Amino acid sequence: MTAISIEVNGTVHELDVPPRLLLTDILRDRLGLTGTKIGCAMGACGACTVLLNGAPVRACLMFAVQASGRSVRTVEDLAADDGELHPLQRALREHHGLQCGYCTPGMLMAIAPLLESGQPLEPDAVREAIAGNLCRCTGYETIIDAVVEASRP
Repeated sequence: MTAISIEVNGTVHELDVPPRLLLTDILRDRLGLTGTKIGCAMGACGACTVLLNGAPVRACLMFAVQASGRSVRTVEDLAADDGELHPLQRALREHHGLQCGYCTPGMLMAIAPLLESGQPLEPDAVREAIAGNLCRCTGYETIIDAVVEASRP
């Protein structure tokens, strides 16, 4: 076992973990943050995307020990404490940018840093941000439309 200290959604967790335990396992099984999905388990689908020190990463490709001493942000951290949705979550709902919802947490986390930059976004920038995230339901256009709208003041 290896002792790690990991900040998740603003809370520091001290954990003993096997060296080869994946970050997805810590988030889902130890911390109960099931918004991070395990789709392909090999980094190809993007369903497990979280922010590591503010940058999108695939949690299924990262050992928990690699995240020690770093900050992880999951989809659970987007909505306000009072339950008010993040502007991006509201826009996806309004534009029907989610259907089955399985890819949605990974999409949100891939897009959040771009949206939180405060700059109005163009469709091509959104396409680039979600290029590594697969969605089998929406055809992506409603997701792109939602993000572009959410970026506008």
